[in-house]
Amino acid sequence: QVQLVESGGGLVQPGGSLRLSCAASRSIFSFDAMFWERQAPGKPPELITRSTNGDSTHYVDSVKGRFTFSRDNVKNTVYLEMNNLKPEDTAVYYCGANMYGSSYWGQGTQVTVSS
Repeated sequence: QVQLVESGGGLVQPGGSLRLSCAASRSIFSFDAMFWERQAPGKPPELITRSTNGDSTHYVDSVKGRFTFSRDNVKNTVYLEMNNLKPEDTAVYYCGANMYGSSYWGQGTQVTVSS
């Protein structure tokens, strides 16, 4: 059983910052990879960053240089640090994990960027 719980979303002004957290119910070392997706209203889900088990992290072009994926292996938690937020970053953000060929997602957290 894999449970992922996101937190940290909210309303922020353009140019502001937020840090999302994702707490896992098991050791994050057990996952092949962890990732963050987002879904804006009326749009399909978008994979924005994915990190294999401690080796490499990839970002979609639209967030490169602004978003940073990090992990705390002791707390079994991963983070998404988001800086210089733009209105087009408004979406529900989901944490996810891959393990043994299956994928798991949390319940999502809303991020709204607006003045």
